[in-house]
Amino acid sequence: MNSAQLRAFHAVASRGSFTTAARALNVTQPTLSSQVKALEQSYGIRLFDRVGRGVILTELGSRLHEVTQRLYNLEEEADEILSAARELSTGSIRVGSDGPHHVIPIVAEFKRRHPDLDISLDMGNADRVLKDLRESRIDVAVLAQADDDPRLYVLPFRTSRLVLFVPRAHPLSKRKSVRIGDVAKERMILRETQSLTRKIFESALNASGIRPKSVMQIESREAVREAVAAGLGVGVVSESEFDSDRRLKTLPFSDVRLEITEYVVCLEDRRRLRIVQAFLEVAEKLAPGGVAER
Repeated sequence: MNSAQLRAFHAVASRGSFTTAARALNVTQPTLSSQVKALEQSYGIRLFDRVGRGVILTELGSRLHEVTQRLYNLEEEADEILSAARELSTGSIRVGSDGPHHVIPIVAEFKRRHPDLDISLDMGNADRVLKDLRESRIDVAVLAQADDDPRLYVLPFRTSRLVLFVPRAHPLSKRKSVRIGDVAKERMILRETQSLTRKIFESALNASGIRPKSVMQIESREAVREAVAAGLGVGVVSESEFDSDRRLKTLPFSDVRLEITEYVVCLEDRRRLRIVQAFLEVAEKLAPGGVAER
């Protein structure tokens, strides 16, 4: 087996693009394409389906990519051991997150401890971040969702209660707390259906047999906040992700306990990498009361 051809395949499979993979390997796109084509021809197989300007893996390609991920993860780990990079004077870490509030303090402290390291931060929904983590596009993730997947190493980072937030002019703003049934007469402004905050809240509504007056769906936290401030309805948010805003007031639920937990997650077989260990150490330091492995 030609190692250059296998590495070329892995680069394209990991990035979903010949152009991006060629830049990562510092070769021309025609060179990369010819290496992948030679690998396919030597075995009489097809590893990719071309779709527009990108590519998707065939079933066989996906199986091979699982192998190459393990192969190059082990190679990277071996390189770290042999290069004695314990001082972390050089290197880079790729971080993914589903929101800025929890990850930014970790990144800031990590950068303070290791100023010479490069950090990239990619934001997206939890499903996409987990997919990027499993496919080694990022090294570590901070997000409010962690599957029971034996391939993942999971640290609970911070638990926060969900609260209702309303405009200051809203009648509910005069209260210190609300009951879950109080939202039955309200117009709700909620995130997309994949949002874990929304799933937890709607599960509590269903358990109590409550249906809000109406629901408006908005895709971003910032837009939900502005819609509530404009008087279009009321919203639900993790208390730790609510920034102070004079236009709005938060209200805890007095009769239900709604909580959401943020996790720091990496691939189990990459946890021993020194740079990933350093990130986990920072998260452990910043977690309230410390964290426990899940």
